[in-house]
Amino acid sequence: MRLRGFGLEKLVRRLLPRGLFGRSLLIVLLPLVLSQAVALQIFYGNHLNELSRRLAGGVAGDVAFMVDDLSRDPSRQGLIIQEATRNFGFQTSFLPNEVLRHLPPPDAPGPVDQDLAHALSHELDRPFNVDWNNLPGVIVVNVQMPGGVLSIEVSRKRLFIGTFYLFLIWLTGTALLVFGIAALFLRTQVRGITRLALAAEAFGMGRDEGPIRPEGAIEVRRAATAFNRMRERLRRFLAQRTTMLAGISHDLRTPLTRLRLALAMQPGMEPQDHADMISDIEEMERLIAVYLSFARGEGSEQASATDMAGLLEDVCTASRRGGAQVALSAPQGLVVRLRPEAMRRALTNLIDNAARHGSHIWVTLPRPADAGARSFRIFIDDDGPGIPAEKRETLLKPFESEQPGGTGLGLAIARDIIGAHGGDLRLRDRPGGGLRAEIELPL
Repeated sequence: MRLRGFGLEKLVRRLLPRGLFGRSLLIVLLPLVLSQAVALQIFYGNHLNELSRRLAGGVAGDVAFMVDDLSRDPSRQGLIIQEATRNFGFQTSFLPNEVLRHLPPPDAPGPVDQDLAHALSHELDRPFNVDWNNLPGVIVVNVQMPGGVLSIEVSRKRLFIGTFYLFLIWLTGTALLVFGIAALFLRTQVRGITRLALAAEAFGMGRDEGPIRPEGAIEVRRAATAFNRMRERLRRFLAQRTTMLAGISHDLRTPLTRLRLALAMQPGMEPQDHADMISDIEEMERLIAVYLSFARGEGSEQASATDMAGLLEDVCTASRRGGAQVALSAPQGLVVRLRPEAMRRALTNLIDNAARHGSHIWVTLPRPADAGARSFRIFIDDDGPGIPAEKRETLLKPFESEQPGGTGLGLAIARDIIGAHGGDLRLRDRPGGGLRAEIELPL
């Protein structure tokens, strides 16, 4: 039972609309359609069945009356047919020496064909059939008589009532009208939520597209207003932090510059000691630049359409100039909206990290599997010793480098930048040995 219930629940989830608009529309329309179907079945369905039986019984009675008169006195055939035409509205003809033929199924809507056949069977004591299909607006009742076939044309209006169709049109029209009004109203409400979700996702990926206009229900307007306020506060925070870090960078580099000048003006210092102190100052300047880069991020850069193959080629070329052995495989034509300078920094950090551990590096940009793909990947492989699986997550955190003199910020900065683009950075074993850095980014 549990498995059956789980399967049914899974089927219902698959059939239900996934979006808020579709589900809201279903909540509005399903009770309306069910209530109208119940009303049609209970009230008008019973009435229609009863009316159909009575109309069919009336036609069958008139046909039986005329057939009985003809059976009693065949010599008065012409007079009886005239009287039936005047009183019953029949168009009657007698086909001598004919026999009943097999007829196709009727095209009559509802139960009227069965009701008429049942009534004729009850009223007549001889073979008959009913032709529903040959003449428009007319049905033909054929009765087998001793000398041939009596063909009686009966107007369909005697068996159908127009109010049924009016009632059906009214039900369908009101349902469509309510559907249209509900769809317009719900689309307006859902549009505000959709815009809020898209704006939040874009802002989280570094695409600041400006404040959104509050619209829809009051709760949706409040959420949009709160998002705009949050966005403005974050922008002010980033601007203040950037200004503060620029001041710190200036304040720290000024004494280092004075130390460098003081060392240059020391005539009696040993050349080796002088070179070591200059190297220490340069290392301090590099560390300051790395720390500030990590803390500042790239929040002020705006996203733009970027050719990934061209960006990877630039990064690999710069790494080759630094002495790294980098091979690139990247198809042309993949254009992605991202922050190019920030992504350049992330890719450079990953390639530099690979160069410190391996002698050869392979950068691969596979083409997305299909046109509807929502993400793409970049692989950066090296032939180094690799990283044990239990240490990979730790090394993606700041200040967790195991290399002598390392800051532990290269991988952390790369992961932070990739995460800000809505992507993910994972470290895996490279097929054939070494480490693979796998980048996944949204299209």
